[in-house]
Amino acid sequence: MVLAKRPAAAEGTLRSWMLEGLQTDREQIEHGPHVKHPWWRVMCLTGVDYFSTLGYQPGIAALAAGLLSPLATLFLVALTLLGALPVYRRVAEESPYGQGSIAMLEKLAPQWWGKLFVLALLGFAATDFVITMTLSAADATAHILENPFVPEFLAGQRVIVTLVLLAGLGGVFLMGFTEAIGIAVLLVFVYLALNAVVVAAALVHVLQAPQVVVDWQRALSLDFSSPLAMIGLSLLVMPKLALGMSGFETGVAVMPVVRGDVRERIKGTKRLLTVAALIMSVFLILSSTVTTVLIPHEEFEEGGKAAGRALAYLAHGYLGDWFGTAYDVSTIAILWFAGASAMAGLINLVPRYLPRYGMAPEWTGAVRPLVLVFSAIAFGITIIFDADVEAQGGAYATGVLVLMLSAAVAVTLSARKKRQWRATAGFAVITAVLACTLVDNVIERPDGVKIASFFIAAIVATSLISRATRSTELRVTDVRLDPLAEEYVNDACGDIHVIANEPDRRDQDEYHDKLRETWRNHRLRSSEPVLFVEVSVPDASEFETELHVRGEERHGHKILVIESSAVPNSLAALLLYLRDRTGSVPHIYFHWTEGNPVVAMLRYLVFGGGDVPPLTREVLRQAEPDLERRPHVHVG
Repeated sequence: MVLAKRPAAAEGTLRSWMLEGLQTDREQIEHGPHVKHPWWRVMCLTGVDYFSTLGYQPGIAALAAGLLSPLATLFLVALTLLGALPVYRRVAEESPYGQGSIAMLEKLAPQWWGKLFVLALLGFAATDFVITMTLSAADATAHILENPFVPEFLAGQRVIVTLVLLAGLGGVFLMGFTEAIGIAVLLVFVYLALNAVVVAAALVHVLQAPQVVVDWQRALSLDFSSPLAMIGLSLLVMPKLALGMSGFETGVAVMPVVRGDVRERIKGTKRLLTVAALIMSVFLILSSTVTTVLIPHEEFEEGGKAAGRALAYLAHGYLGDWFGTAYDVSTIAILWFAGASAMAGLINLVPRYLPRYGMAPEWTGAVRPLVLVFSAIAFGITIIFDADVEAQGGAYATGVLVLMLSAAVAVTLSARKKRQWRATAGFAVITAVLACTLVDNVIERPDGVKIASFFIAAIVATSLISRATRSTELRVTDVRLDPLAEEYVNDACGDIHVIANEPDRRDQDEYHDKLRETWRNHRLRSSEPVLFVEVSVPDASEFETELHVRGEERHGHKILVIESSAVPNSLAALLLYLRDRTGSVPHIYFHWTEGNPVVAMLRYLVFGGGDVPPLTREVLRQAEPDLERRPHVHVG
């Protein structure tokens, strides 16, 4: 018997359109859509995020590392293949339904600390996904405006063009975006093929004009005294390139879409993570090498023709404007679709956690309201950063690195818990490397932490407000009785009288005193059969609860024992269940709670207790508007 009520939208209204497709089925949210796909097609879905970074990664690497861009990229690839890839392969094993490292860490942190820790990680995840949208749209704008066939009146309008792209992205989701894996497959195959042609043409040019390599080597020898200096500086600037490691978190999040049972899903996800990482690693190394040796450094700077579009610069220069335009169109399409992938990630992430915590309104289970919220945030970030790809790189890298570090910590603790000491040592090393990389990135480019802090503060504030405003919802999804409790309920006839007891000594005197107090204060006849009910709160941070009612007989009294996240809500749910089960409206008896009502309310919000009698009545009032059918609350 499901008791928790959901908001229903009246048909034919704006509200019904906005809430269309509202997800309230937690199992559907966790297990994903019914339609599944082969791993290589799902890889393309993650690839629109991961592979699209080729559009701007070589340019950002050249600005960050200069002549050392190929070496710094080589270290980035090593961190990807030897660090991030093993970590996320382990995450895939531990979270086959796409919960990711956030869910793994949630299980390790107790009660409210776990919830607050998850909210902080969600802030960094929001930073990652939102900056993916804004940075990808900004880079798509760079490819549009630098194309020779674009009208001159658009010159210098990068903010306007970026906002139009973001508005178009939001419009697609408002119209009813479905997971178009077929489009992702087409975009990824075309984009990778065109990149392969551009890189191959650039390598041919390098082979035909080896002097460019000689000039690059000579410049290196003039700027750096020794190979060790080159290695050291490359390691220092490598964190700025971390946005080239994006896509792993998305790869785990889409696990529910992979075809097969749990074992096949894990195997397929590991394969897609590995293949995607290998493909990307090859492209990163080759693209950083050819762009560094072939493009003058000043072209990478703001206003230069290679700013945010290094490979497109080579495509136009070596293969002509028509091929370059085809490359631009492909790049614009995949970058725009990468924003769609990020939006889909946000839409899937929020319903998985916040409504379950009671820290978001129920409408966050619908797509369209979330699209409007995240589109507005993306507009604001685009305006703040002036649609500059390089300016947003630090924030993007911070979000990526924090999620990777959380994944590394999660798998390290998991391996330690299972006493897999070699794996624990290996993952601990990876965790240390990622931690150092993150610290270096934060020191060098604090914008990411500032934006993430804004997201964290906003998420925590709105979550706590939502939790407070929703605290008097019924919050109970089902009521289940054990055999003895079933017997007590079946034996009940006529009026049902329930005495709420806060368990203390649980001896004979406690129950006899409580019973005499009820007889005296409420003039209940001693011949009336009564049931005691006792509720304990093991974890008040949980929001929705399935009540498991256990029957006990103690000192000749029938007692219903419940564990729940909130006492008033559980009592209200039990009373409604007894009413529906027996057809008789039950009575419940309390004594007044002493103390400051404000403090009592805070105790209720944080610890699930507080001033129980009026709160129980309020929960009942909201759950059952009909006075004739509402259980009676007596306080004396």
